[in-house]
Amino acid sequence: MKGLISLLIALAIAFGIYYLYFRQVQTSGGGSNPTQAISTTGVKNDLNAIAQAERLYFSQNGSYATLEQLTESGALSTTARQREGYTYSIEVSASGFTVTARSSRPDAPSFAIDQSMQIRPLP
Repeated sequence: MKGLISLLIALAIAFGIYYLYFRQVQTSGGGSNPTQAISTTGVKNDLNAIAQAERLYFSQNGSYATLEQLTESGALSTTARQREGYTYSIEVSASGFTVTARSSRPDAPSFAIDQSMQIRPLP
């Protein structure tokens, strides 16, 4: 009987710690915004897809393309120009391209990718 009471007390303490910890995480946000993380992941996936479409277009045509040309040629399967507050644009030159995803929200980061296929944050 003494062992059962000790077990119940230990479980009550563990539950109390668990409850207080998750209550604090929930009220403080836990240091991250899950919606923003999902949106950012989607934007990075879009940037990779657009950059891959640029590489495909270049291999077929010998030049880089605008977003409209990528969509019209079928190299890019989606016509989306934005995602949840992000707007995409492409700058092309004879030697490369830069795809940018700019956020309209001041608290969200903007990103870019170029022919090196490395996503980098923008200031």
